[in-house]
Amino acid sequence: MTLNKVMLIGNVGKEPEPRHLDNGVMLVTLTVATTERYKDRNGETKEQTEWHNVVCWRNLAEIVEKYVRKGTQVYVEGKIRSRSWEDQNGQKRYITEVVADSLLLLGRKQEQPAGGTLQSGTTLSAKPAPVLDPMEGIGYSLDDLPF
Repeated sequence: MTLNKVMLIGNVGKEPEPRHLDNGVMLVTLTVATTERYKDRNGETKEQTEWHNVVCWRNLAEIVEKYVRKGTQVYVEGKIRSRSWEDQNGQKRYITEVVADSLLLLGRKQEQPAGGTLQSGTTLSAKPAPVLDPMEGIGYSLDDLPF
């Protein structure tokens, strides 16, 4: 069994960059910063910030383009992908990205001039979330509940 799952909570570092491919498919790339705070041996608080390249495709890309801005706090779920290519000078380049499956807006209410507003906690997802029956598989009926 294998698992490729990434979960990040951080802030968008710069304006998302939308692109349309030749076949009409849209993608948006953004950077998300996560910061770890810790105390060193001398008791001083230190910070280490990691920058993550995030890629959103199709419907998720359209929604991210509309509502996500620099500084927006987000929760991103997806998978890690690494790829390589040759640049204009013939040098081999490498990048590791998080391909987002879903994105949740965190923090305050997000106000966007282009598309209205979204409330904090709004989930933007590449695929519809499954509808789960909370009683499924538990083995109880409603008559068994104490209230």
